[in-house]
Amino acid sequence: MSRTSVPPRRARTALLAAGALVLAGLGAVSVMQSPASAAGLQCSVGYSVNDWGGGFTANVSVTNAGTTAIDGWALTYAYSGNQTLTSGWSANWTQSGKNVTVTNLDWNKTLAPGGSTSFGGNFNYSGTNTAPTAFAVNGTPCNGGTSTGSPTPTPTDSTSPSPSPSTSTPPATGDLVDNPYVGAGVYVDPEWSAKAAAEPSGTKISNQPTAVWLDRIAAINGANGSMGLRAHLDEAVKQAAGKPLVVQLVIYDLPGRDCSALASNGELGPTDIDRYEHEYIDPIATILSDPAYKDLRIVNTIEPDSLPNLVTNVSPRPTATPACDVMKANGNYVTGVGYALAHLGGVGNVYNYLDAGHHGWIGWDDNFAPTAQLMHQAATTSGATVDDVQGVIANTANYGATTEPYFTIDDTVNGTSVRQSKWVDWNRYVDEQTYAQAFRTAMVTAGFNSSVGALIDTSRNGWGGANRPTGPAAKTTLDGYVDGSRTDRRFHLGNWCNQSGAGIGERPKAAPAVGIDAYVWVKPPGQSDGASSAIANDEGKGFDRMCDPTYTGNVRNGNSMSGALPNAPLAGHWFSAQFQELLKNAYPAL
Repeated sequence: MSRTSVPPRRARTALLAAGALVLAGLGAVSVMQSPASAAGLQCSVGYSVNDWGGGFTANVSVTNAGTTAIDGWALTYAYSGNQTLTSGWSANWTQSGKNVTVTNLDWNKTLAPGGSTSFGGNFNYSGTNTAPTAFAVNGTPCNGGTSTGSPTPTPTDSTSPSPSPSTSTPPATGDLVDNPYVGAGVYVDPEWSAKAAAEPSGTKISNQPTAVWLDRIAAINGANGSMGLRAHLDEAVKQAAGKPLVVQLVIYDLPGRDCSALASNGELGPTDIDRYEHEYIDPIATILSDPAYKDLRIVNTIEPDSLPNLVTNVSPRPTATPACDVMKANGNYVTGVGYALAHLGGVGNVYNYLDAGHHGWIGWDDNFAPTAQLMHQAATTSGATVDDVQGVIANTANYGATTEPYFTIDDTVNGTSVRQSKWVDWNRYVDEQTYAQAFRTAMVTAGFNSSVGALIDTSRNGWGGANRPTGPAAKTTLDGYVDGSRTDRRFHLGNWCNQSGAGIGERPKAAPAVGIDAYVWVKPPGQSDGASSAIANDEGKGFDRMCDPTYTGNVRNGNSMSGALPNAPLAGHWFSAQFQELLKNAYPAL
């Protein structure tokens, strides 16, 4: 059954190309100023703020209003109060006293006549946050000369207030397509591809598309010499060569991230919601809204392992953790996900997919519908609507089999359902595909659009190799039949870290089954899930015993061995032994 077309996105409003936006609570007015001419250079500057009290984001644009190109630029302006720079993006930001200087990066050095570039910075302040009124580019005054007085505001349409600039993005170039993967190529990350190709036999998969993980604020601009978001998008434009191309991103830096697993903990504390919104999501949204990337199809996996944790790992569940109880109580997972959906979903070529865990986590009745309902709550929070959600993704960075070919949930042994086996344990699903198909239906029931689709991460769930069964086992005993028939060879469905015996799964593919938008490789093969022992780091990543091959388990994995490979590095770091394990056990075989 084909899905209906996606309804048009909610209206969006363009960020002013020039001028200043002065916010006064909800009653915002925009102030437009004319460009000035001096020494052959003409320029205009757009300045707007999103002020949350005690801090704000400054969204700035520089436009070349002259007839000759500007080759290298430096913007200068000054604050009248105690505004203090804390971070900046898409340009080099510095501050000396009240004076702020912003200079170009290599990629936005040249401004053609009529061309512009946008960038942003975060500031702290106390008292009054008065907007600057005098700007200069390369020493030439912009926006009407050197006047330092308050400009006379020219109100916009009085029938509706101007939107907050943090929600304003260039208008959509057209309605989103039903399935972004159909008829499109998918971006190959050159950094991952090079690491894969350098491994023995790695060229067998090094040309496959994988997702780019933005797992901390520093990753936006590139950490430790790696490519930043703009660099990836610039490379994607080259790979697209004028044809449709999907770029896959993982949005992954919530406050108190992954409250049930230490290996993937993040840099932000449980109450750092302002930093998440204004130092993480806002800069990403600014970059994605650059017109240079308007023809790309940007697919976001939104915050893996966040919302499901608020269903399964909170009190009074036996699997509850104090950290998850905190995140449920403070609401910052729901608030943060809603903010991400609203601000990224406001970009006209962005497709957001919410993470729904996997069948071995959410497939039980008391987890299934509540997770869909919590997703709907998040999708209608912080300015988000269900139109900002294109679907759900299952099995992100996990190992659940896409399909189990040799047994189904409807099988019985001597009159007893396989649901009563130790492996299935009353779950309603035995694989990711049936789970994902059912979950998208649950989303519609919870209030999402009937057009929602599903993705399945198949990067490490092939389970080939010598231990893969070749057919169903004999129906002698219930557990013997299930254990002998299942291709997923983990000790327990709850095992998630660097699994021994795992293999490359189905290759990325568009529309492989009813309701499934694509098989995707969100977790790049060869990137560790977590370190096998404690490793000091500045990435906010802890040591989780589930990554220790000697660990005998806990209540969440039925007190089973962890099944993890030894000698693993920190989460996200290259793990050659895991990569080789995945190649060896690939299914379909390479």
